[in-house]
Amino acid sequence: MTHIILPEEKEYRLPFYLAMEEYVAREFPAQDYFFMWQVKPTVIFGRNQLVESEVDTDYCRNNGIEMYRRKSGGGCVYADMSNIMLSYITPSSNVNFTFNRYMLMIEHALQKLGVDARTSGRNDILIDGRKVSGNAFYHLPSRSIVHGTMLYDTNLEHMARATTPSDSKLKSKGVDSVRQHVTTLNKYISLSIEELKEHFGHELCNSSRMLTANDILAIERIEQEYYTPEFIYGNNPAYSIVKEKRIEGVGEFHASIDVKDSKIRKINLAGDFFIIGDIDSMLLSRLKGAALEKEAIAAALDGIDCGTVIMNLKKEQLINLLTD
Repeated sequence: MTHIILPEEKEYRLPFYLAMEEYVAREFPAQDYFFMWQVKPTVIFGRNQLVESEVDTDYCRNNGIEMYRRKSGGGCVYADMSNIMLSYITPSSNVNFTFNRYMLMIEHALQKLGVDARTSGRNDILIDGRKVSGNAFYHLPSRSIVHGTMLYDTNLEHMARATTPSDSKLKSKGVDSVRQHVTTLNKYISLSIEELKEHFGHELCNSSRMLTANDILAIERIEQEYYTPEFIYGNNPAYSIVKEKRIEGVGEFHASIDVKDSKIRKINLAGDFFIIGDIDSMLLSRLKGAALEKEAIAAALDGIDCGTVIMNLKKEQLINLLTD
């Protein structure tokens, strides 16, 4: 695997690194790539999450915490300079294989430090039952990207107050607060954060590639999309019906439905689930015009394998979410 390196020590905002992932995935030869990055205090919410449901925006603004949306699914996370962000780009298009391979690589790298790290669920790495790393996935044409956190000495006060996951998510994990669910790696190792980065680079990569000035200019052009209000906040429109439910093994769902004459006029699905197909054309557009009842929705989704659009989702689970 090739370690991608920036030519100079410079502080970039989070969207630069997300754009860097896209650029490497789209422009570099088909092989595995890895890089690490750090940012000033920032909240990053998933592609399909509602900002108001996941982020305490007032707390973020009052404490200088930036807020950005990413293109991968999954939940809301907090990052700062005492947290390492990890990015893995691969030609593999097999979602489960890619995710599992990446998670095992990180788990093994931590275990070589004498840390009893274990993968858990679909996207977490735990130490002593507490999360030290959360990860998300998204797919580009002929490329897959996995990126995630590594909590070294992260400000847990900011994390707990800036992110506001729902009570149902916390209860499903058997904890009372964000603080109780996470831990930091500095409690288990004596390495500095820079030494930890060197360890990951050595364990995961066997070559390196330095970005050029032209690479950086191209990345900065891609970066601009992430700053637009349309991308950060989305439409977040008001709907007449809201359904919320957590589906084990899939994620948390917030379904917003505008119904007229007993039929679905508009529908939006938000949450921390993973999208692996075209949700608009394969699911949402098919539901528009259908009556909000089990039989009509089942007919609208006839022939669709929901698990090819949202990871692990069964059609019956979606139908029950919308109609119960």
